[in-house]
Amino acid sequence: MSNTSSTPGSQSSSNSPKGKAKSAVDEDVPSPMEVLRNARTQLAELTGMVAESVSSFERTEDGWTLQIEVLELVRVPDTMSLLASYEATCDLQGELTGYRRVRRYERGRSDSNRPGGR
Repeated sequence: MSNTSSTPGSQSSSNSPKGKAKSAVDEDVPSPMEVLRNARTQLAELTGMVAESVSSFERTEDGWTLQIEVLELVRVPDTMSLLASYEATCDLQGELTGYRRVRRYERGRSDSNRPGGR
């Protein structure tokens, strides 16, 4: 025999109006990982190229700004393949709103002259 009577103090916070409002808002705002995954997928679909990694991302007032590394041209050996850095912008919901190529480079080359490896 368990005591399952419901008292006003035993209600969980998820039943309160505050709990419902917070969870509804949380569902509208994607996590950073969701934004990163969606941006990579959307950029790959638009360009037809493989988005290899996200090298940086930043939350802005209007949404997100990301640097995505894309494989543009496969060469042998792999260290000679051409990669490019794309700056992508997403809205607050994580939908891609624009992109532009900001740099093109060989995989095996480092950029010692640029701050942050960019």
